[in-house]
Amino acid sequence: MSEAITHTAPLWRWTGENNGSWHFVTIGGEAGEAIAAHEAMRRLELGHRRGFGSVRVTARIGTSEWRTSVFPSKAEGGWLLPVKAAVRKAEGLAEGDAVSVTLTLT
Repeated sequence: MSEAITHTAPLWRWTGENNGSWHFVTIGGEAGEAIAAHEAMRRLELGHRRGFGSVRVTARIGTSEWRTSVFPSKAEGGWLLPVKAAVRKAEGLAEGDAVSVTLTLT
């Protein structure tokens, strides 16, 4: 079963204790609810949660497509989509840019 959802949100950066940084898009609202419902159904099918409660996705921003996972965010609410440097570079994205992403839930 796969379901595609689209969401637009700003790209933001998280910096860790060792100054490493990662970029994310927070998937909230109806799109976030769709991911949560998908995760609940998968948990019932499998009898357990995936690591960290994650959901596998194929993500597309512009012409860039990659396989990753989204992770539930207690602090931000919704789900966190990591956006790797190669995608940011290929799509000309910077922190704070509005990013339209299509996720195919797998």
